Amino acid sequence: MSDKVTIALDTMGGDRAPEMVLRGANIALRRFPQAYYRLYGVDSRIKPLLAKLPRLSERATVHHTDEVVTGDARPSVALRTGRRSSMRLAIDAVAEGEADCVVSAGNTGALMAMAKFALKTLPGIDRPAMASIVPTERGESVMLDLGANIECDADNLVQFALLGDVFARTVLGLIQPTVGILNIGSEDMKGHDEVRAAAARLRESGSPVRFHGFVEGNDIGAGTVDVVVTDGFTGNIALKTAEGTARLYGQFVRAAFRHSVAARVGYLFAANALRRLRERLDPRRYNGAVFLGLDGIAVKSHGGTDALGFANAVGVAVDMKVNGFLDKIRDGITALAAVPAPVP
Repeated sequence: MSDKVTIALDTMGGDRAPEMVLRGANIALRRFPQAYYRLYGVDSRIKPLLAKLPRLSERATVHHTDEVVTGDARPSVALRTGRRSSMRLAIDAVAEGEADCVVSAGNTGALMAMAKFALKTLPGIDRPAMASIVPTERGESVMLDLGANIECDADNLVQFALLGDVFARTVLGLIQPTVGILNIGSEDMKGHDEVRAAAARLRESGSPVRFHGFVEGNDIGAGTVDVVVTDGFTGNIALKTAEGTARLYGQFVRAAFRHSVAARVGYLFAANALRRLRERLDPRRYNGAVFLGLDGIAVKSHGGTDALGFANAVGVAVDMKVNGFLDKIRDGITALAAVPAPVP
C-alpha cells in the first residue's frame, strides 16, 4: 500500500469497546502500516488506553463526543437523535472527505440508517445491500444481501450481483468471479418471477457479471460460485442457519471427545487437526460485513468480536479503498446500463 488511508472508527461501538476497537486498530497496523485513524468517542476512556499503544497513538487523532448509540436503540430514533454520536460523526467524516472509510461494531440497524442517510447510494443503485465473506469447501465466497432488504425485485438482484462481483474482485482478489442467484432449484423455470427475470438479464450478452445461473442452499458451503445473490430475508436466514449448524457440530465434536477415556486419548492424537479446523472456521477471520452500494465505504464489525476480529474488519475496509472498489462499481454500473432488458 503506497498511499495513506484514513479510517474513521466508532470507538464506542461493540460489546467490549473502546478497548477492543483500539487494540484491533493497533493490530491492523501490522498489515497496513500507512493507515491512519480518526477515533470518535469519549476521550476520557480512549486516551488512557491509547497511552498503552504507542504505535497507534502516533497514527490516530481523538475526536471527543459524549453521545453513544446503544445496542438496543431503534434505527429511526438513532438517526433522529444521534447526530453527535460517535457512530454518526465517524460516518460524517467519510461523507465530508475527511476519511476514506468507516468501521463500527455498534448497532447494525442504526449504522445502516445513518450511513444510507449521510453517504447516499451510488447513482444506478436503488438500495444498499449487506455482504459478508463465508467459508466454503473451495475457499471463500461472498454472500449478499444478508438482511438489509427483506423484499427485492429483479433490478435489485441484478444490482446486488454487480456489487458482489466487484467486492469479490477487490477483497478476495478474484479475477473473474462467478455469480449465482440462490433459488429452490437450478433449473431455469424454478423460482418466482423476480429471480427468473434477474437471471435472464444477467445472461444477456454484454453483462459485466460472469453469471453461473441458479444455485441451491447446499451450493453455499460447497463453494459452487464465488458470489451468492439473494434477498435479505432469505440471506439472513441462510447465514444464521449456517452459523448455528457450525456451533452445533462443534458441540458434538467436543462431546464426542469427552465421552470416554479412549476418546480423550484420541483427542491427543487429533489435537493438531482440530486446531487447524478451528482456525479454518474461526468467525474472526470472516468478520466485517459491508454495506455495498453506498457512495462511501462502511464496514460493520460483529459487536461481540475481539481485537483480532475487529482488525480483520478494518482490513476489509482498507482493501476496498486501496483496490478502488467505488470506481469499479461506477464502471460496472455504466456497463450494466448498456445491457438491453431481455424481451419477456
